Amino acid sequence: MRTRLGQRKADPVPDGLAQRDQRLAWRIAALLLDYPTQQTFCLLDDLSAAAATLAAPSGPALLAMVDQIRRTAPIELAAHYVETFDLRRRHCLHLSYYAYGDTRQRGMALLRFKHAYRAAGVELGEHELPDHLAVVLEFASTVDPVAGWQLLVEYRPVMELLRQSLGEAGSPYVAVLDAVCATLPQLSVADRRRVAQLAAQGPPEEKVGLEPFGIDPMLTEPGDVRPEEGRLRGGRR
Repeated sequence: MRTRLGQRKADPVPDGLAQRDQRLAWRIAALLLDYPTQQTFCLLDDLSAAAATLAAPSGPALLAMVDQIRRTAPIELAAHYVETFDLRRRHCLHLSYYAYGDTRQRGMALLRFKHAYRAAGVELGEHELPDHLAVVLEFASTVDPVAGWQLLVEYRPVMELLRQSLGEAGSPYVAVLDAVCATLPQLSVADRRRVAQLAAQGPPEEKVGLEPFGIDPMLTEPGDVRPEEGRLRGGRR
């Protein structure tokens, strides 16, 4: 299936220690990009210790975000998260939103993510959209690094735009995007053109909403499982 981002042959996934570091960076980033809860604060020591084992630039970038969380009151961090990712279109963590916005075409892009998860034997939580960056990073780090790598590389221009937007806004979350982007191939000329195009045009609009994603027969298939909790259920570990 061709997307508006265009098809791009993914570079090989690193082997051995490099792959271990890559997956660890993705796992830490997934936890930091999730909505902050008490569990987030309870994990800070473990996240700090894990990030300290990673080389620059990913390790120091992730440590910077962990340290920022330590210095921030939980209620302030939650408010900043909502203001940053839920109230600003250019900071949306749903990757396909940048290419399709709230249009009907986005349904097919979402299905691509969903099919990748299903092929690996996992299902999403009931209220999750499959293109949320934290979900994709969790999938890539804990379930299928090859399929996850391919999704991340395909949406590399989107993550670069998100990284730039967070930097311009002065959000500390830019450090997490710095860390993730450092694990992926450098931007090609075509990627840079796409980043500029996305920045200039913004996500397209069509007042259809995305609530039907979980119930619309066009976006579901026979045998769909709707777990009551958890983002990813089952799959290879």
